[in-house]
Amino acid sequence: MKFILAKRRSPLLKSSLFQPKVLSPMTLSELKAQVCAANRALEPSGLVRLTWGNVSGIDRASGLWAIKPSGVDYGALTPEEIVVMDLEGNIIEGKLRPSSDTKTHLHLYREFPEIGGVTHTHSLHATVFSQAGRELPCYGTTHADHFYGTVPLVRALTPDEVASDYEHYTGVAIVERLRELNLSPMEMPAVLQLHHAPFTFGKNAMDSLNNSIALEMCAHMALQSLAINPALAPIPSHILDKHHLRKHGPGAYYGQK
Repeated sequence: MKFILAKRRSPLLKSSLFQPKVLSPMTLSELKAQVCAANRALEPSGLVRLTWGNVSGIDRASGLWAIKPSGVDYGALTPEEIVVMDLEGNIIEGKLRPSSDTKTHLHLYREFPEIGGVTHTHSLHATVFSQAGRELPCYGTTHADHFYGTVPLVRALTPDEVASDYEHYTGVAIVERLRELNLSPMEMPAVLQLHHAPFTFGKNAMDSLNNSIALEMCAHMALQSLAINPALAPIPSHILDKHHLRKHGPGAYYGQK
């Protein structure tokens, strides 16, 4: 099976804080086990209902990536059912159809070589912001710890894009928005797509899932805070900087080395 792809976009915008790393290759078994574990964690995380979500992960050394098969219940998912693909959209291993969002994940991996995992859910509170057409400002330090400022809103797709290749152009719109803002997906590992739902990125499959959990919590806190104080202003920049940079970047000192 092969997906027909649009022409590749320009090279990644460089970031002084986040650069891609060359990693040792994983075996396919390791890759499938990691992606299976992340997908199985979706349901207990509270992020999904039914099968409204998927996680993928990539081994940059081999250029192979893996994603959940379409429509399979999370609790019944096994590593053997995970679909492995290359960056041209060819299925390398797996008997089931990959997620219907496969082309979105594929475009993100091709355009952003620093990401190692992608998670897409329709988690309740983050999706409320997406459907309302609202970006998610940083109102407090919990948000600042994970996301360096406002989580951006991605434009809606055009009728031609939906008719031509909906999932591919979903990825195109995400890449377009991050580049408009001059952001690396590791600096801002989450977006909200208008009329749709959130996507998050990470160093690997589980890291992207953790960013989805953080995004959902931040969206929930924001909605509750705005209900109490509709005039709430974003966090001051000096507190945002302190909380984010103590956990991220070259001067980080949070956690253990």
